[in-house]
Amino acid sequence: MPEKTETIIVLDFGSQYSQLIARRIRECNVYSKILPFHASAAVIKAENPQGIILSGGPNSVYQDNAPECDPEIFNLGIPVLGICYGLQILIHTLGGEVIPGKAREYGKAMMKIKDSSDLFEGLEGEIQVWMSHGDKVSKTPPGDFKVLASTSNTEYCAVKINNTNIYGIQFHPEVVHTPQGSRIVKNFCHNICKCAGNWTIASFIERMVREIRETVGDKRVILGLSGGVDSSVASALIYKAIGKQLTNIFVNNGLLRKNEADRVRKLFSDNFQMELVYVDATEQFMTKLAGVSDPETKRKIIGHEFVEVFDRASDSIEDAEFLAQGTTYPDVIESVPIDGNPAAMIKSHHNVGGLPDDMELKLLEPLARLFKDEVREVGRQLGLPKDVVMRQPFPGPGLAVRHIGAVTTESLDILRDADEIIVDEIKKAGLYYEIWQTFGVFLPVKTVGVMGDERTYDNVIAMRAVESSDGMTADWVKLPYEVLESISNRIINEVRGVNRVVYDITSKPPGTIEWE
Repeated sequence: MPEKTETIIVLDFGSQYSQLIARRIRECNVYSKILPFHASAAVIKAENPQGIILSGGPNSVYQDNAPECDPEIFNLGIPVLGICYGLQILIHTLGGEVIPGKAREYGKAMMKIKDSSDLFEGLEGEIQVWMSHGDKVSKTPPGDFKVLASTSNTEYCAVKINNTNIYGIQFHPEVVHTPQGSRIVKNFCHNICKCAGNWTIASFIERMVREIRETVGDKRVILGLSGGVDSSVASALIYKAIGKQLTNIFVNNGLLRKNEADRVRKLFSDNFQMELVYVDATEQFMTKLAGVSDPETKRKIIGHEFVEVFDRASDSIEDAEFLAQGTTYPDVIESVPIDGNPAAMIKSHHNVGGLPDDMELKLLEPLARLFKDEVREVGRQLGLPKDVVMRQPFPGPGLAVRHIGAVTTESLDILRDADEIIVDEIKKAGLYYEIWQTFGVFLPVKTVGVMGDERTYDNVIAMRAVESSDGMTADWVKLPYEVLESISNRIINEVRGVNRVVYDITSKPPGTIEWE
């Protein structure tokens, strides 16, 4: 990132949407950086930001050990926008009152805009917003506060300290359920923070190429190549920076999609002419996973075995000091608290979970602050083909997290065959590049069926199809009935051992995209 790139800081109070706020800012061509809620005013000032956003969070301002920000940030003269808990901590810190609501307000609400200048420029009347709070502001701090918008339940839904650039809103503009939310974020970035919008993917590539060269020097980098979007783009970006110093290692862990190993080897070794080491570790992974049904344990085992395989493969690579991964923003936010933040852990991710403390290689994660759509754009600008850049996400642990319960060779083969049919039919319908993710899930239950006038007692395959822009939130896809019918008929007729297909219609939240 060039030194003069405009930046808006997001102080993370533990919201699962903090990364989504950062993404919305970047959609305004403004670079966003997340810092922990307790970052001091001096640390924030050193970043020379154009604005500060206080995220939401799961706490009440009156709870013991509730996260608090440095009060001095409100004296920096830098525009501030508090969102949900961010509004409440702003009001509480400055001397106002926050009280428990009569009931938790969660879901859609209609907000009446009273002032259409600055934050709500271009908006007027009533707009739909998304609420998710239990407490609410009952009294503003001493001073000249102005109410910008209200709902029937929340008088202080949007406020401003007059003669300052300090704002607070009780709703979440970052989620898709607030249709005008992106406009509100843009108004904050451009109207209030006066950002010109000069951050681009091209500038990110330029900066990252420079950083990779400076970090790696004359050493070698080993990259764990899966063939998915993230690892493929990471490989292309690192290759642009250091060329032949990069060695891709492709590990067949026995948990890949059908014919995946052959496809990846041909694409990168033959077409891209990159150095590729292929390791078939199917037997090792399957032995370690035998009888293991707990999803977190499966992820840890896969992560641990992955590193062991890499250690062995790297022995023959001289001067190898770095292990590169395609870790992205959503990988991190769903795995561990960032920088000590109180973000609740949902699940450990394969890219950040399971790595031993004594791992000999240093980690290199050039995409760790990008969202999926940004990763795809990096790939496009680096010249990767569409079928790679637009490939639907596939998890690092592979089919292990799409297989409920302990995996076996037989059940994985069933899942592979069913999954291939699902993807094939989605492509035939011309829907593959329009859908975020489509896949099958093996369920460890059997149901009674009738096939050829005979009773069957076979397995169930669940189908998942979701639409999303970044993986942080997702809605299930309302696929045409004829497509669902074709998929179901083909799986039941062509995949031995399956007599029932079901369709998952759960959105995220409350569910996650993957089943494990």
